[in-house]
Amino acid sequence: MKIVKYLLVLVILAVAASAAAIHFAPAQAADFLVDLKRKIGGLETKEMTLDNGLTYVYMEANADKAETLVLLHGFGADKDNFTEVAPYLRDYHLIVPDHIGFGDSSKPQNADYTPPAQAARLHELLGKIGVNTFSMGGSSMGGHIALTYAAMYPNQVQSLWLLDPGGFWSAPKSEFLLHFEETGENILSARTLKEFHGVFDFVMSKPPFVPGFVLDQKAQSRIDNYALEQQIFKQLGEDQLEARIKGMPVPALLVWGKEDRVLSAGAVPVVESLLPNVKTVLMDGIGHLPMLEAPYQTATDLKEFLALLPES
Repeated sequence: MKIVKYLLVLVILAVAASAAAIHFAPAQAADFLVDLKRKIGGLETKEMTLDNGLTYVYMEANADKAETLVLLHGFGADKDNFTEVAPYLRDYHLIVPDHIGFGDSSKPQNADYTPPAQAARLHELLGKIGVNTFSMGGSSMGGHIALTYAAMYPNQVQSLWLLDPGGFWSAPKSEFLLHFEETGENILSARTLKEFHGVFDFVMSKPPFVPGFVLDQKAQSRIDNYALEQQIFKQLGEDQLEARIKGMPVPALLVWGKEDRVLSAGAVPVVESLLPNVKTVLMDGIGHLPMLEAPYQTATDLKEFLALLPES
C-alpha cells in the first residue's frame, strides 16, 4: 500500500513539474521538482559551518528515529543521489551530505580531498549535528570514504552499506578505468551538456526518469566544477584504501550492479578478502548506482541486513 501511494505521488509530482515548467523558467522548474522529490522522502536541507570556515550542505530526515544512517554520494554526484531510496528508509534517521568539493557544499581550490581528509571533515560535521554512533552507506567514492571513516573512527560506525564502492585498485579494471588508462580522459566529468548526458547514460543501466530540464540544471553545476573534479579524481586514485581496511571487522553489506561499467563487479572477491564480516548482494541488470536504479530492492536488502545485526 505504501508503494502504491508513493507511485501516485510520483504521478502528481510529474504533473506538478510540468505545470511549473510552463509557468516558470526552466531553472526554477528544476529546483521545484528537486525540492518536491526531497519532500517525498521527508528530507529537509540544512547547512553547517566547520571550524575552518567550510560549509556543509546536507539533508536530514526522520530525526525522531533511534537509528541513524549517514549516506555518502559518489564522485561528481551530490546528495540527491539518495532521494529515490529515501522514501523506503523512513525507519532511520537519515543524514545525507554533499561532500566538500561537490553539490552545494564549499569548494575550496587546491584543498586536501583525499578520503582521510574528507572523513575527518565528516567527523566534525557529525559531531556538530550530534550523532555519535550510526551506520554509514556510501556509493562509489562515497564507499571509499565510508570505509576510510570506519577505519579512522571504528567506535562510531556500527555497520557499512557499500554500493559499488571505489578504492579497490587491485581489482580487475572496468570499462571506465581501461578507457582512462588508454586515453587520460575522465568520462565521468563533463564540460558540455552533451558530455553530461553521456555520463548519465554511462553510469546506469536502468536510470530513473528525470525531466530534461532537471538534467540540464544538474549538468551546469558539473560543468562549472570540472576543473576541481580533476584535482579530486587524481587524489582519489593515489589513495591506498586496501591496506587501510584489511581485516576491519565492521559488519558490511556489499551491493554491486552486475552491469557496472564504472567499477567492475570483479572487485567483489577483493572486498570479500579484506573484510571478514561482509555480506554480498549482486544485482542483475543494474549498473553503478543501485540506489537510483532499483531503490525499493536496494532499501529492502539493507533493512533485512540491519535487522539481523546484533543490538549494540
